[in-house]
Formats: sequence, structure tokens, C-alpha cells
Amino acid sequence: MSRIGNRPVVVPSGVTVKIQGRHVSVSGPKGSLDWTHPGTAQVTYDEGAKAIVVTRSDDRKQSRANHGLTRALIANMVQGVAEGFSRRLEIYGTGYNCKLQGRKLQLNVGFSGRRRGLGAQFEVNVPDGLEVVVEKEAARGDNEPAVLVINGRDKQQVGEFAAEVRALRKTEPYKGKGIRYEKEPVIRKQGKALTGAAS
Repeated sequence: MSRIGNRPVVVPSGVTVKIQGRHVSVSGPKGSLDWTHPGTAQVTYDEGAKAIVVTRSDDRKQSRANHGLTRALIANMVQGVAEGFSRRLEIYGTGYNCKLQGRKLQLNVGFSGRRRGLGAQFEVNVPDGLEVVVEKEAARGDNEPAVLVINGRDKQQVGEFAAEVRALRKTEPYKGKGIRYEKEPVIRKQGKALTGAAS
């Protein structure tokens, strides 16, 4: 049996669960999420124990895989509507900055020139269901990055948008300039050394 799939998903106070056939709906302080799970899994809600239980109909390979996957995704849904998820991004590089204008995230990350008629090199629409908080607008040198935080109830949506923003300027290996996740390790390379001509 799947060790992950066997663990009940504890439902905290303030979160409601509705299951109709394969459709699972959860709602809480952060909003609501819906998902239709694979047919090889069975999902039930024990109201007395305040727990969601996931089982499977057989031991086929796909059923075993869906068992753990279904439990993990439902656990993320419950956590998302109860507490939410967040991803912090750091922007390194002198002159690099980020700013929020309404539902648009504006970034200047070292490319030459800016888009005509706009005050930023990149302007990214913040998807519905997400909130972006700019904690520090401008980077200073190599040790004080600009910082932004992406918050949302859908873990996958938070991760996808963070990856989209990060991909606009991946960290280069020589000076470490670019956009990275908080605490993301960066493998640095040594620049080419100039050698003097032999006298």
C-alpha cells in the first residue's frame, strides 16, 4: 500500500469539504478549490474524525501511483485554503528592480533598453487567485537583492508563476546577477583571467 496514500488528510477548523462522485471541493479562509480525481482512487470524508481518506480499487501500477498522488494533491488543497502557499524571489544586480502597478508586475533586470511606451523591460500580468507583495523594490550591489513574494491558495499556480518570473532573467554564474528563489544555490564560475604578454 502507498505510505503517502494511506495517511488521512486532517481537515482543520474553518475548512469545509464536499465530495460528489470524483469531484472534491474544499473552502476555507483563503478561498475555495475544486478538483476531479482519477477514477482509480476513492475519496471519502469522515466528518466525525475531520479527515479525508483516500483508497484505491486495485493494485495495478497506475492505481498505486494515483493513490499517493490523489492524497498529496488533496492535502495541498486543504492547506491552500486554510493557510495558503508562498514563494519568495530575490533579484540580484545593481540597478535591477521590481514594482507592482495594479495587477501588473514590472521588472527591470539588466537588459539594454526598455519597451517603448512602458517604464519597465518586462510587464507581467498577475494571474487571478495570486497576490504579489514587493518587499524591497531595488537591489543594491551583490548582497542586497530586491525581494518579492508570490502568495496564493493553489500550490501549483504559485509555483508556475514564480517559475515564469524567474525565467525572465535566470541567474548568471559569474556575478550571480538575475532572479532566483530564496536560498536557491548558485554554482559560480570564475571569470577568465588576463595573462600578460611575456617580456
